This record gives sequence, C-alpha cells and structure tokens, in this order.
Amino acid sequence: MYKDNPDGTIAAVSTPIGEGGIGIVRLSGPEALKIANEIFVSKNCGKPSQYETYTTHYGRIVNDSRYIDEVLLTVMKAPKSYTKEDIVEINCHGGIQAVRKVLELVVKCGARIAEPGEFTKRAFLNGRIDLAQAEAVLDVVRAKTEASLKVAVSQLEGSVSKVVTEIRERIIDIASQIEASIDFPEEELEIVEEGRLVKKVEDILAELKALIDTSSDGIILREGILATICGKPNTGKSSLMNLLLKRDRVIVTPIPGTTRDAVEEMINLKGIPVRLVDTAGIAKTEDILEGEGIRKSKGYLELADLVLLVLDAATGIDREDEDIIRLIADRKKLVIINKIDLAKKIDKARIGKIFKEDPIVEISVKEKRNIKLLERRILETVWSGDFNQGEGAIVTNARHKTALDRSYENMLSVKRGLKNVVSPELIAIDLKEAILNLGTIVGKSVSEDILDRIFENFCIGK
Repeated sequence: MYKDNPDGTIAAVSTPIGEGGIGIVRLSGPEALKIANEIFVSKNCGKPSQYETYTTHYGRIVNDSRYIDEVLLTVMKAPKSYTKEDIVEINCHGGIQAVRKVLELVVKCGARIAEPGEFTKRAFLNGRIDLAQAEAVLDVVRAKTEASLKVAVSQLEGSVSKVVTEIRERIIDIASQIEASIDFPEEELEIVEEGRLVKKVEDILAELKALIDTSSDGIILREGILATICGKPNTGKSSLMNLLLKRDRVIVTPIPGTTRDAVEEMINLKGIPVRLVDTAGIAKTEDILEGEGIRKSKGYLELADLVLLVLDAATGIDREDEDIIRLIADRKKLVIINKIDLAKKIDKARIGKIFKEDPIVEISVKEKRNIKLLERRILETVWSGDFNQGEGAIVTNARHKTALDRSYENMLSVKRGLKNVVSPELIAIDLKEAILNLGTIVGKSVSEDILDRIFENFCIGK
C-alpha cells in the first residue's frame, strides 16, 4: 500500500493501545482536512478546513450520522506542522474500541495506515528536520534517564547536526580548491597554498577526533550498559541485586542454587542506564533446571559490557571460583568480595595477583557496607566522564560513529596526499568520500534502504 501511494494521507494511533484517559488518532497529508470535514461535527458549527491553525475544537466523530465518539480535534496546517503537511489530531476517549472505530473510519474515508516512523520520516523528507534530528526523536521517546533525555533533546535541537554540517562545508571548500587545480592544471597550487590546505585538513581532523571521542560515553548514555552479576552459588548475588535495585526483586534463600533463571532490571546510576542481570550460580550440577540456568548465565557473560564477579570472603577461592575466573578472563570486570562481616578466609594477596588490572571492592550486603563505593566503582569502570552530560555535541548513535570514523580516515588520506604531493585526482576522491560519509549523518547523502532501516525502529504513530 505504501508504494502505491507514498504521498497520500497517513493515519495512525499515536498513543499506547489500551484503556486510558485519551487516545489520539493522527492524520497527516493533503487529504487530512478533507477527511476531518467528512467525519467531524462541531458544536460550534464550521468545518475543520475553515479553522485557524493551532486550534482545538470540541465535537463528535460521526459515520453517516451515526455517533462514534465525543472528541477534541486539533488542526495544524501546512507548512507549520511536524511534517510540514496538514495535520489533524483527534483526541478520543482512551478505550480500545473508540480509538479503533475512529481509525477505521478515517481509513475508510481515504487515509492509509502509516508505516513505522512515517510521520517523522515525512518531517525529514519535507526538510523540517535533518536525519540526525529525526533519529533523536526516537532517542527522546526511549530515554531511560534524565541525562540520556537531556542529550537526546540537545541532538533534537541540532547540536550534532550543526557541528557535522559545519565540518562538511569546510571539506567541500577544500574539495573545490582541489577540483579547480584539476580543471585548470596550468594554475597549479603553490607550495604556500598546499601548506594552508594541510593546516585546514589538520584542524578538521582534530574536530572529527574530538567528536568521535565523545561516542564511547555517548553511546552508553543512549543505550546503557549490560552488567551481569556472576559467581558460584550462595555468594550473595541475588541479595546484591536487590540492594542495588533498592527493592526485593529476586528471591533470596540460604539454599544454594535458588536462582535458576536470569533476572533483568534497569537501574539508574547517576544518569547512566545500567541493565543489571542476576544469573544462576555457575557450578557443576546434575539438576536439569539448574543446568539450563547456568547455560543462560554463560550466555549473558558473553554479551555483558561489564561482569560483576562476586566472591565469598568467608570461603575463599575454590575450584568453582577458579573455573568462573577462567571463563571471564578476557571480559571487562569488577571484582566484588562479599561477606566481609564474617571471618575472612579469602587471600587478598592472591586476589591482587589474579586481578592485576581489575578493580576490587569489598562489601557486606547483609550490613549494607560499601554499597555506595561499589556504585562509584561500577561507574568509573564504564564511564570516562570527560564531558558534561548534554552540553555540546555528543555522539550517541553507532551509525554516526561509523560515518565519522570513515570520514576521519578519508581526511587522514587527504593529509598524506597533500604532504606527499600525490595526484589531485586521488585527493579529490578521498574528499568526496569524506563529504559523502558526513552527509549520511544529516541525510544529505543516504540511500532509501538506510532510511527504511532507521525509521522501522519507530512506533507506528511517530
């Protein structure tokens, strides 16, 4: 249907499906006002196409004079709307049936169901926002912490787009000079001018590097980290999970092997979203269910951005601990020595030799000792904290990071070419690639299949 009528009027439910106070059916496109005229009857008379933009009106939705629902209808006329098209939003009662009936009616009158993210895609295609800003819309919706929301809003306002566009324009300026030397070879670049171009390229490289350097922390802000708690049975993993969550989420008993399945919860550590996973204790077992839990635990260890290894201070390191230590040898980890309230049997000197590069924290879950210290160590292990959250341009999108990396390599090649006085045709190729790569971030040069992949992650009504 989309391919048959890509420019038609689209409609979708823009609120979560289910019972609620309000359910919104949104229309956008050339027939939005015409459809509204057909189905909306105002208590104050008049048709939606006659209303002033940015106004809301009380009335009823009717189908051949049959009353469907009592609604508020909002009109936003082109070009001053989210999509730069005529938009109508119908605020219905939030029940499933009322919203469904209104949506069915607008489709019957000529609209089609929107594709995922098509409202935002139209905003991009119609020039209201660039592609980086369009992606930031989804980040705003999915923000898990206040810090990630702050960064997403900054990007929606164009913080990354402005920097990328400015760098891209400067590369275009250099490319025009190189192209001129190709078109008019009798006017070769002078050595002085070549030196100036090298300086311009070096400045661009420095700015690209600074932007790329924000990505490791930025992507964490956007996507969070997966922290997997692991250890042998009965080291206090589930109790630690509950303590970090500040509520009893996981069943805790003195019986080893109580946790037989992975339990996931999100916590907020000073603005950083952390997906915390409590896993089954890893040990040899003949129990089928416990064995399946251990298999899942090992799977989470493979995926983890950070492994939280819990050791028992009261028992010391045994063969089960040694097996787990070998299993996570190449993983980023933080070593937690629990039960320091009991008589210690663990050899701290041995621990120091085994975990030379890994931070170690001694805690007591039972007495809630050093838990704040543990939270700080978790943050320090994954977060460099080199910039103020939300201030300036911060790269949070892996697609943007890839494009910046490629552009950086292109400009390094340009710098080498200028210094080694290689053919200007070869330098021009690298400049064009850099321009193209930066263009994919803001949507100046992007294929339809990439657009489809980006917007398919949106919900239908956004």
